[in-house]
Amino acid sequence: MIKIKEAIVVEGRYDKNTLSQIVDATIFETNGFGIFKDVQRMNLLRRVAEKHGLIVFTDSDGAGFVIRNRIKSCIPAQYLKHAYIPDIFGKERRKAAPGKEGKLGVEGMTKEVLLDALRRCGATAEGESAVTSERITKQDLMELGLSGGKDASAKRLALLKKLELPEHLSANAMLQALNMLYDLDELTQIVNDLEER
Repeated sequence: MIKIKEAIVVEGRYDKNTLSQIVDATIFETNGFGIFKDVQRMNLLRRVAEKHGLIVFTDSDGAGFVIRNRIKSCIPAQYLKHAYIPDIFGKERRKAAPGKEGKLGVEGMTKEVLLDALRRCGATAEGESAVTSERITKQDLMELGLSGGKDASAKRLALLKKLELPEHLSANAMLQALNMLYDLDELTQIVNDLEER
C-alpha cells in the first residue's frame, strides 16, 4: 500500500472504497453533485487543501468535470493537484448498465491505472508502507467524551459547530477530518475550552 501525503477527493463511496484498497490516504467524497449545495463540506475541503494539499480525482465523464470545475472555482489552484483517469468504455460490475456516457469511473479502473494517475498528478508518495496509525484515535474521542458516553452526540455536535465542520459527518469521517486538521493536543485544548463555556 502506498501512503499519500495529500488528501484525495472523489465523487462517491464506491470510488472511495476502490482507492482505499490501494492507497493509505485520507479520502473525502463530494456526494456527487451534493458538493454544490454543501457549503460546510466545501469549507472542509478548502481547509484540508490549505494544510495538506488536495488531489481531485473525479471520473472522466462530463459530470466528473463539472464537479472538478466546481472544486477548482472554490479552492485556490496552488493547493490542488488533478488526477485524471483515461476514457475507457464499459460498465462497473455492480451496475446493471453503463453510465450515461458509457465510460468507466474511478471505481472501475485497475490498481495500475489509478496509481499511474496519482503519480502523474504529482501525488507525494511516501513509498510502500503499511497503514500507519492515526494521530487521534477512536479511543481518544471516547476519553474526550465525544464518543460512547453520556451527552457524547451533543458534545460532538458542539465541536463540529465550533470547528465549522459539516454537522452530518459520520464518526469515521469526523475522525479523518480531525486528523487532517489537528493533532491530539490541539483537539484536547479545543474540547476543554468548549467544556469551560
